[in-house]
Amino acid sequence: MIYNVKIDAFEGPLDLLLHLIHTLEIDIYDIPVAEITEQYLSYIHTMKKLELDVASEYLVMAATLLAIKSKMLLPKHEPELEDEQEFGYEEDPRDELVEKLLEYKKYKQAAEDLKTMEAERSLMFSKPPTDLTYLMKDLMPQKVDLNVSLYDMLGAYHKLLRRKKFQKPLNTKVARQEISIEKRMTEVLHHLGTIKGRVSFESLFPFYDREHIVITFLAILELLKRNAILVEQESNFAELFIAGKEGAISIE
Repeated sequence: MIYNVKIDAFEGPLDLLLHLIHTLEIDIYDIPVAEITEQYLSYIHTMKKLELDVASEYLVMAATLLAIKSKMLLPKHEPELEDEQEFGYEEDPRDELVEKLLEYKKYKQAAEDLKTMEAERSLMFSKPPTDLTYLMKDLMPQKVDLNVSLYDMLGAYHKLLRRKKFQKPLNTKVARQEISIEKRMTEVLHHLGTIKGRVSFESLFPFYDREHIVITFLAILELLKRNAILVEQESNFAELFIAGKEGAISIE
């Protein structure tokens, strides 16, 4: 007849004791030392019969259990009243072992939690960060040669009217002043020549007066017709920018 004997792998004597306490359903705070010692020694003898290496720490724990068992078998000494007041109560020989078991159990549980987290993380796959700096060129706005049509100009004009109407102050003082398209054309060219660069379409309309807005818009259209200014747009439906052509400082 063949017997299959299975000996669990333990990480040390404390691990073996915790296994026995769990198997025998023993209260860790009230360990029956005689029973746990008998079971512990039984495991040690089984390991020796199977010619397994028994580390010295297992033998040290066996000796500790036997020492605790011997102390538990000794008759309890009834202290006199004075001794009881001086020493309080007699220390339980199992306290140190219980403290070690609780500490080991805490770290064992922490190790199991980390192992579980490691297993869960192994199911997740990630890739190292990729250098995307070469794409920055594509993300940066670039100047594109677009044909700005009259419809683009009208669209910008109507958008400007809506903004100016919204920003118009509640109380205004109107002072009527006649201004000609030619004069406004000259002012726009002078402004562009002073800036020496392009300006936004809306910046050429500093006043809320509707007549001034209309005259300025007609002046810009006339300057564009005379090829005295450039109208640029970075993308479709984007903001318009006005720039004066080199040498165009007068309409005369």
